[in-house]
Amino acid sequence: RDRARLDAVVDACRASGATVRADKLDVADEAAMRDWIVACDAEAPLERVFANAGVGTGIEDEANVRRTFATNIGGVVNAVLPAIEAFRRRGNGGQIVITASIAGYGPLKSCPAYSATKSCVKTWGLALRGMLRGEGIKVSVVCPGFVRSRITERNTCPMPFFMEADKAARVILRRVDRNVGLIAFPWPMRLASWGLASLPFWMNELVNRFLPEKVAAGRPKVL
Repeated sequence: RDRARLDAVVDACRASGATVRADKLDVADEAAMRDWIVACDAEAPLERVFANAGVGTGIEDEANVRRTFATNIGGVVNAVLPAIEAFRRRGNGGQIVITASIAGYGPLKSCPAYSATKSCVKTWGLALRGMLRGEGIKVSVVCPGFVRSRITERNTCPMPFFMEADKAARVILRRVDRNVGLIAFPWPMRLASWGLASLPFWMNELVNRFLPEKVAAGRPKVL
């Protein structure tokens, strides 16, 4: 993450009266993430953990595919597992929020690595919700559509029902507060993605052929 942008968020939160701890580390580093989460929990017991790691370059060369899997899956796992351990030690519940994507509803030829990783964390998170319910630990999975970010700024494909980040954040927080299991929005994108995923594979494959490419602006799709 850009440290300057992170510091700006920290300043805004502190100006609103929040107590903030900000550190920069690699979410794909299992040991570093575990140590950091343990330290944060010792400083102030965790109640809600957002596993929000995600990259999407639009380039499907080996380096970018490996980075996408390491960040989007490894980064989420490295945040969630230590959080579960912390919640279990205290035995008084807690909440985990995993950010997936509408792209995780099915295979997309325009972004194979990204859609695959988001499908993985979506399925894992929903399964964890069932597994951890008896322990009082809540799990929500967020599947947003197109939201303004540095990822979507590079997209050259059409982005229907585009949403500003502040509006998306309000939608997410309202539903997290209600312990909604699957938070997928906006509803037209959710319906379209569900419909595409529900098709027989040969039909899904046919539709995929006509979907626009999600290509980083000014960059080749494959190196």
